[in-house]
Amino acid sequence: MKNTAQAVVIGGGVHGCSVAYNLARKGMRDVVLLEKDYIASGATGRCAAGIRHQFGTEINCLLMKEGMEILENLDEELGWDRSLEITHGGYIWLAYSESQAEQLRQNIKLQNSLGIEDSRFLSPEEIKDIVPKLNIEGVVGGSFNPRDGHANPFQVTYAYAAAARKLGVDINTYTEVTGIEILSPGNFRVRTTAGTIDTPVIVNCAGVYGRRLSAMVGLDVPVYPERHQIFVTEPVEYFLPCMVLSSQHGTYFKQNPNGTILMGVGDPEHEPKEFNTDASWRFLEDAVKKFVFHLPAIKNVRIVRHWAGLYDMTPDSQAIIGATPVEGFYLDLGWSGHGFQMGPIIGLLLAELITEGKCHLPIEILNLHRYETGELVYEPACV
Repeated sequence: MKNTAQAVVIGGGVHGCSVAYNLARKGMRDVVLLEKDYIASGATGRCAAGIRHQFGTEINCLLMKEGMEILENLDEELGWDRSLEITHGGYIWLAYSESQAEQLRQNIKLQNSLGIEDSRFLSPEEIKDIVPKLNIEGVVGGSFNPRDGHANPFQVTYAYAAAARKLGVDINTYTEVTGIEILSPGNFRVRTTAGTIDTPVIVNCAGVYGRRLSAMVGLDVPVYPERHQIFVTEPVEYFLPCMVLSSQHGTYFKQNPNGTILMGVGDPEHEPKEFNTDASWRFLEDAVKKFVFHLPAIKNVRIVRHWAGLYDMTPDSQAIIGATPVEGFYLDLGWSGHGFQMGPIIGLLLAELITEGKCHLPIEILNLHRYETGELVYEPACV
């Protein structure tokens, strides 16, 4: 491992690999990435990997409007010769009450005003036309964008890591950061299990572990872990062209290209707010009931795998990105469950900010300082 670098990126998920690649692409030839485990071993490798325009805040809509275009051309940009398994079947967001429907309509109005023209509201009958096997009992409507979908999180992250290596990024796996010393303003010594690195720039992309790393330089970052769980079934005949979400039930599910069905349930009331990635029987029992409610026609399908991962949550379910009061120390944390899809665009924007002093989208609204001033940016479109 090198002992000096122009920038050190901490975290080997999609965000860390995207930041490292984009820094190198912007001309930094001495970038080091540190990952305490293997690439995509954290939240990235445990997520449902949805990609969508359907958000309820202007900043997230702007990020994904451009981010989707990057994703759609990512294999070509990165020179990746395997499939990223990007599937554009759309997202259907189900509403079970008039208040939920009104929120979706407001989200659509915002999306349309920002040039996301494909988002529209569907009747229960239109939803049924798209997913005939879906139980629409109680559904009053839903939002839909046909360009939304999902991807393979491992392939996307591996593609970024491979492209970063080609540009000279030194990727160090199984290398944990044990301390950060501020030598002088804008100069750090990063202590790891494999040695030390001196650098003027640190980018903290460590997800739920990012709070601990930030504390090493004196920053209190309000990020906390929340366990979320997912199961996947045996392969069945393809019938589910889109991702389906329900805020009412906290559920989301999709069918992968290999025919398996993936389903997750968000249950923040009961899930522990701690570093716990143990899968639970309680979740499985609850999730199966919700799965059968939504898709009763395939109630006899077998579950083959079940796992848990950690959301890096913030008080407003929004990320904390950009510069901090500590010169040279940047944050890319707190994605609250919608981080995978943001990796490509955020990597580009942070590279712009670090190398040019500014970026072309207004990410400053998601700064750390907002928690002191009370200017929180609540995202209504989270599951």
